[in-house]
Amino acid sequence: MTMSGSMDVSDKEAEVSDKGNNNKSRELMNELYNLTLEIIAAADEVNSGGDNNERILGKIDKAFQVLSALGELLKKQKHVDDFVFPDEFSCPISMELIKDPVVLSTGVTYDRPYIEKWLKDGNRICPQTQQVLSNIELFPNHLIRELIRQWCLNRGHEVPSPVQDIKVGSLTDADRKHISSLLQKLSSSLSDQKEAAKEIRKLTKQMPSSHSFFGESTDAMLQLLTPLASPKTCEEHPDLHEDLITAVLNISIPDDNKQAIVKCPSVIPLLIESLKLGTMETRTNAAAALFSLSALDDNKVAIGQLGALKPLLDLLEQGDRSAMKDAASAIYNLCRQRENRGPAVKDGAVKVIIGKIKERVYVSEMLAILALLSASHTAIDEFEKLNSVDCLLSIIRDSDSETDKENCTVVLHDFCNYSRYARKGIREDESKWNNSEDGRDWNRKANAILDRVRPSKHISYTRTN
Repeated sequence: MTMSGSMDVSDKEAEVSDKGNNNKSRELMNELYNLTLEIIAAADEVNSGGDNNERILGKIDKAFQVLSALGELLKKQKHVDDFVFPDEFSCPISMELIKDPVVLSTGVTYDRPYIEKWLKDGNRICPQTQQVLSNIELFPNHLIRELIRQWCLNRGHEVPSPVQDIKVGSLTDADRKHISSLLQKLSSSLSDQKEAAKEIRKLTKQMPSSHSFFGESTDAMLQLLTPLASPKTCEEHPDLHEDLITAVLNISIPDDNKQAIVKCPSVIPLLIESLKLGTMETRTNAAAALFSLSALDDNKVAIGQLGALKPLLDLLEQGDRSAMKDAASAIYNLCRQRENRGPAVKDGAVKVIIGKIKERVYVSEMLAILALLSASHTAIDEFEKLNSVDCLLSIIRDSDSETDKENCTVVLHDFCNYSRYARKGIREDESKWNNSEDGRDWNRKANAILDRVRPSKHISYTRTN
């Protein structure tokens, strides 16, 4: 289905009519399905000795009426550009039939070229849900692809082929000269530096093609950060500091840039230093940049080795809600790499995380991190000192989130394998809870969770506003 740039009144009326007919068709299909189930149920009663013949005949007559109405409606239904397809097969961006379905971290399915362009343009939220993205990985949705294929084949339509990638505008020579001139001004007077930094921040937000300029050249990144070489700049000119760190965040978003940025020797140390200094927005954006860069496994190791975890944990403990969210996202990403879990525990991660859980702050995010750390005996020792078993058991009892319950189960499983105290505490709690229906139901689920999670320990994590 294609969407034209303009539409006259008759076209709009036809589109509304098609939409109404499509909805009516679905209603009739649902009614027919329900009638079929009722007929089967009534037939089963007759076979068991019941007397429901009249009821069955009435349901069959009704089913024929619905089937007839559905047939007439489908005959009248207008087809737009050869056929009308279900809304579930429509890309939320293009509003056209999905040809190459992929799933974003928020669980929404898009047509690959359109969501790729959205991400390459520097957007960090899901177009459909408006959630901030925990990552920008795309996974093929084989189920939707097969449903679309079957739907097309059953109706005699050609199965759609993936379309070519939608190109993002490339940099012109004039664009390159403009960025180069701005970078040169960063080595000039303070007023020129502030003016240039503000312009680069704006440019990297509004013109995603500018990101490639920095990804192609280590020198460009070094020039961008020249004013921050002096610690006094961060302390005395927080506006300049904020603009430059935010520009780094913008530049870090494309996957093609992530490796090149981390290879630039001054970037990560400056981001780590920025976690401690400047405005809260500067610290928040530094955490967001580390989260973005840590999408690559090699970068996770490098960032962890340079000491990012301790200042991220400090920001998680002390920052405002926005800062805590970005810090938690970065910590989670880094701890997905095994080498970073020990340093995170050593830097006090368990104490900070348990504190936030007890305060009921970003509980899902905290539990996801804790589930990654819990295989460490040092983490379990810290967990035991904090008397946190009751806290996790209360989440299992009271939370509506299955993911939170799963993560609690993983942590308690590790705890019980290592700590006698934990086994004793949980047994005492079980005597109170196991007799309830909820308790018996959850025990069954817990066993299934542990069978599924071990030994891979796959932890789900969703980052939201």
